[in-house]
This record gives sequence, structure tokens and C-alpha cells, in this order.
Amino acid sequence: MEKVFVVKRAAAKLHATEAAIDAAMVQAAEMMAELVQTRKDLNLSATVAAGATAKVVAAVAALSEARTAMVDAHAEMDEVRLRLGVRTKMMGWEFKMEAAPVADDRLAEAS
Repeated sequence: MEKVFVVKRAAAKLHATEAAIDAAMVQAAEMMAELVQTRKDLNLSATVAAGATAKVVAAVAALSEARTAMVDAHAEMDEVRLRLGVRTKMMGWEFKMEAAPVADDRLAEAS
């Protein structure tokens, strides 16, 4: 198989993994907000579900570490791509937008 297509396949998996981590971070942040809002709506003490809140915060931190690791892996994979002699990235802005949709309408309109 031609190496440019193998590299393209790996790049697609990399971008999908990055998008999945970003989506998980969004979900975890929304969960955190929901925990706080639920406690407020029910007029509960800040100590209620404090353990669960701490666990969600830990999950967000772990996802942040995972995202940093994937960004580092991305940079290393890009160096390998160049060493292999694959000079084109074979993707454009459209592919990246499909992998990680813009949530903010203002950003979507600007593109």
C-alpha cells in the first residue's frame, strides 16, 4: 500500500481521537455544571455530593491530560510524516470542521 494512504489513515484516526477527547471534555464540563445547578435548585448544602463533584473535577483534569498527550502525539506524528517523505497533509479545513463541529454560531459564520 502506498505510504501516503497509510499516513492519511493514521491521520484520520488521530483527528477522530482528538475530537472524541474534546467531546468528552465538553460532556464532563456540562456534567459539572449540572451537578452545581441541581444542588442549587434543590437548595442543598455545598457539602452534598461534594465527593461526586470532586470526582467529576478529577475526570476533567484527566481528560485535559489526555488532550495534552494527544497534542504531543500529533506533533510527533507530524515529524514522522515529514521523515517518511510525505509532504502533503491531504486534508483541508472541511475535514477538520467535520471532525470537531463548531459549537459557537459566531465562529461557524466566520468560516
